Amino acid sequence: MFIGEISHSKRDTYKQCGWKFYLKYYERIPESGVNADAMQFGSYIHKIFELGVAAKTHDDLAKIAEEQRPNYTFDNSYEKKIFICLKNFLRFNATLEETLGTELDFKVALMEGTMQRVVIDRIIKSKQGNYLIIDYKTGAEEKTKLDLFNNDQLKAYTYAVSKHFNIPVTKITAAHYYPLTNNFVYVNFLPGQVHKYLTEVQKDVWDIRKKKKSQFAPSKNQFCNWCGYKDKCPEFYSPDDVRCRIEEAKKLKT
Repeated sequence: MFIGEISHSKRDTYKQCGWKFYLKYYERIPESGVNADAMQFGSYIHKIFELGVAAKTHDDLAKIAEEQRPNYTFDNSYEKKIFICLKNFLRFNATLEETLGTELDFKVALMEGTMQRVVIDRIIKSKQGNYLIIDYKTGAEEKTKLDLFNNDQLKAYTYAVSKHFNIPVTKITAAHYYPLTNNFVYVNFLPGQVHKYLTEVQKDVWDIRKKKKSQFAPSKNQFCNWCGYKDKCPEFYSPDDVRCRIEEAKKLKT
């Protein structure tokens, strides 16, 4: 299967389960049964933060939140979290220097014939010429500094920013910001860590390229209960049921 573009989420899906990768990126069938409320709330908060970079007061952010609210659907239980996120973000935002961009979507060369795509919530540049990558996280689970050192998504962002802005990895900090708790966790990767990550990604890309579509096999794992393709998986249902459900999903796309 030829693959001309890789992202962290695409690679992560491949590493989780070949069958899920096949349905999502080859057949392009959308997932079902995902936690829509959490995803909608996260997208809503991200949009407020994207538009609220220049906000100076809580009223400024609240106005953006009110304008954007009709565009997102989530349970009322999330409403109380909005005020907390806005209050914490306003305080955090005031500490940041120059914003180079929000929701930056760009590609950089990974290897011959393949680009790496990233979508980064925010990039900050300091007066000293250092760069800060911020990834907003609106979920309840927070990562430790050790977790971030092993985080391939942040390594992907670091590599992309290094290539895109033509700066050394040593001038880049990558971080998670948690608006619900106002926690900020950051790491600085060494060039060797990023190089090792790139080698691993390139290997996975070649593995994908060598596979025929019939070779993307299901892999039963701890993510199965939360998978949006479980109802179309031969690990759980008969081949006939799976085939029929896939055909029905294809018809719904057209």
